[in-house]
Amino acid sequence: MTDSVTPRHPMDVPLKAALGRLTHGLSPAALALAFQDWWWHACASPGKLTQLSASASRMLLHAAVLAQQPLLQSPPAGPSPDKRFAHPAWRQEPFATIARNFLMTQQWWAEATTGVPGVSTHHEQVVSFMARQLLDMLSPSNFVPSNPEVLAQTARSLGDNLRSGLLTWWQEAGLVLTEQPPPGAERFRPGEAVALTPGKVVFRNGLIELIQYAPATANVHPEPLLVVPSWIMKYYILDLSPHNSMVRYLVEQGHTVFMISWRNPGAQDRDLGMDDYLEQGVMAALDAVQRAQPGRPVHLVGYCLGGTLAAIAAASLGAHGRRSPLKSFSLLAGQTDFEEPGELGLFIDESQIAFLEQVMEEQGYLDGRQMAGAFALINSKDLVWSKLVHVYLMGNTTPLDDLHAWNADATRLPARMHSEYLRRLYLHNDLAEGRYAVRGRPVALADIRVPLFVVGTERDHVSPWRSVYKIHLLTHTDTSFVLSTGGHNVGIVNPPAAPGAAPLGGHRIALRRAGDAYVSPDVWFDQAENRPGSWWPSWHAWLAGHSGARRKPLPVGGSGAG
Repeated sequence: MTDSVTPRHPMDVPLKAALGRLTHGLSPAALALAFQDWWWHACASPGKLTQLSASASRMLLHAAVLAQQPLLQSPPAGPSPDKRFAHPAWRQEPFATIARNFLMTQQWWAEATTGVPGVSTHHEQVVSFMARQLLDMLSPSNFVPSNPEVLAQTARSLGDNLRSGLLTWWQEAGLVLTEQPPPGAERFRPGEAVALTPGKVVFRNGLIELIQYAPATANVHPEPLLVVPSWIMKYYILDLSPHNSMVRYLVEQGHTVFMISWRNPGAQDRDLGMDDYLEQGVMAALDAVQRAQPGRPVHLVGYCLGGTLAAIAAASLGAHGRRSPLKSFSLLAGQTDFEEPGELGLFIDESQIAFLEQVMEEQGYLDGRQMAGAFALINSKDLVWSKLVHVYLMGNTTPLDDLHAWNADATRLPARMHSEYLRRLYLHNDLAEGRYAVRGRPVALADIRVPLFVVGTERDHVSPWRSVYKIHLLTHTDTSFVLSTGGHNVGIVNPPAAPGAAPLGGHRIALRRAGDAYVSPDVWFDQAENRPGSWWPSWHAWLAGHSGARRKPLPVGGSGAG
């Protein structure tokens, strides 16, 4: 399939760029089309309207009955399942009624925006999502007069919580407007407080630097690891502080680790595409690792979109009967089938991509802050509104930690590459459907014949674990699948507990041998072994089981790296 090219007119660019800055890259036309589709089909569905009217009547009657509870001296209801209203203060009147009526309103709108005959699935999902976002914005927990916790804190502190919250908001708003990092980020500069595992750059080109980390043990497994992080994030997500650095953990277990660091592109890089990221990124790094570690097969590891790119490389290397230089492939929170990409897919359609292409036309790249805004919108209840209450209304402060400081270290995306991966992967799903071409030939993930270790995370809004699980349908090799507690980042940056401390979280793991019958993700979830604590030790044991006996390490950089 040939990627369609959105026609551009010079007169369009300034307007689209200005709109993009206001909307964090969301297309107003895409949203309008979704709401128009829903509105007209709802108006033409008297059966659905009758159903909604009856539902509203039942909810009003239920609310009226519940409003009599204080008069009847009935015991107050238990904690709300919605954590915004879980505090005991929300069980007192009039706040219990306010919260209850809000949740019933939310339920009614969920019914109103779904199940309307004739509305496309994508538009239904967009409308339902945006309605939920608007309601979350209007939640009574977000306003001082209707939040009993805030009122109590205001009385106790004589309003100091609101003064403190206003000052914090003013400071952070100034930093956002001047494109400065959040307060406390200066404490987490790479090489000073994070990214401390000893290593050095052993190869570089116009797109990447390749870091090799120094061995931490007298003997190491002979097979090196090449880690491919996503190009939409800085590499040191996997080498944060010493206590939660995956790289440090791996070298302490006797592995030789190489890591790609993607260069942050500028306007001059607007024409870098997916092929460039594959050839100058993964393939070039793999060649450099083989020169540094001659004659040794490589454990390839990919995280997020870096995992998708690594999967493309692994499939290409295994195609056409060639002998692959890989010993294994580990895919961490990375999708290979994009048919069901979760709520991120709500922002992927022709209108949205065309809008983004014209936004990027002016500057040659997509700014990382625009992408961060979209991610915040996906999980706004936790990332936006809970912060509003906790910091700006309650006056609390939460010191910035290493993970949040890393998250604020935004990365830019070249215009062509961003457009290609949205179209080829998300919109057309070319990789899963056999249309993604490398060097003029389509690649098939079935050509990956090395063992797989695949990790999904339970609360992942970026790479939903059931979507990651679909790799079982696309490959025919031994696959160990792990489901870790946590979200897209915390579920991966999930170190073992300190000695003597109780393990936090857990993970499920199961092996599917090549030729085994496929099982659905829900059946897998019920059957998989449930282990306490971090998945890292399980991964190390798997890597060690697919590696040779330990021997003396080669010098950092080896004898042949350029």
